[in-house]
Amino acid sequence: MKLYGYWRSSSTWRVRIGLELKGISYESMPVHLLKGEQRSASYRGRNPMQQVPLLEFDADGATRRLSQSLAILEYLEESHPEPPLLPGDAWERARVRELAELINSGIQPLQNTGVLEHLGAVAPQVERGAWAGHFIGRGLTALEALASERSGRFLVGDRLTLADVCLVPQLFMARRFGVDVEPFATLRRVEEACMRLPAFERTHPTRQPDAEQQSKP
Repeated sequence: MKLYGYWRSSSTWRVRIGLELKGISYESMPVHLLKGEQRSASYRGRNPMQQVPLLEFDADGATRRLSQSLAILEYLEESHPEPPLLPGDAWERARVRELAELINSGIQPLQNTGVLEHLGAVAPQVERGAWAGHFIGRGLTALEALASERSGRFLVGDRLTLADVCLVPQLFMARRFGVDVEPFATLRRVEEACMRLPAFERTHPTRQPDAEQQSKP
């Protein structure tokens, strides 16, 4: 498997965590978002949306490509069911997906590199970091409220799930945009539990081969 991604992309980090948890070997294929490599003809041919991550692998004599982090993680869950990242109970699965989608749909798009680049072009007077931080803080406030009702060791009970895989990268990005995460006691406690697991530690952005020190957009 080849994983096309960017070291600091929270969506790419989710997939790295999933691959590590499932024990699946893969080759990292860096795509430098700030240099615009996602818009190159070669990458655009693989992913017309010009985003990361993208998982590429061979199966049944054909090359298969899958984009969108949650679609990739759901595929990994079905093709490599151990260890499970979704509960067996339908209601619990829905609760996990609710929290994952709150991050994936309600927060992450508003901190996306492409979105912030466009914001800078059409509204240069707006401070992009503060703009993204507003939406990140709003989303984390909602996530904290929901998690405080259902968390155990992790966001939903005492077993690691897809929701936790989404949480840790999002808190990393929150801090990067200057969001104060101290009020989110439940989220920070779950993050600490996750970061004790090797899969989260090994896949941390700063440990990626393409990691570099860069200023905020």
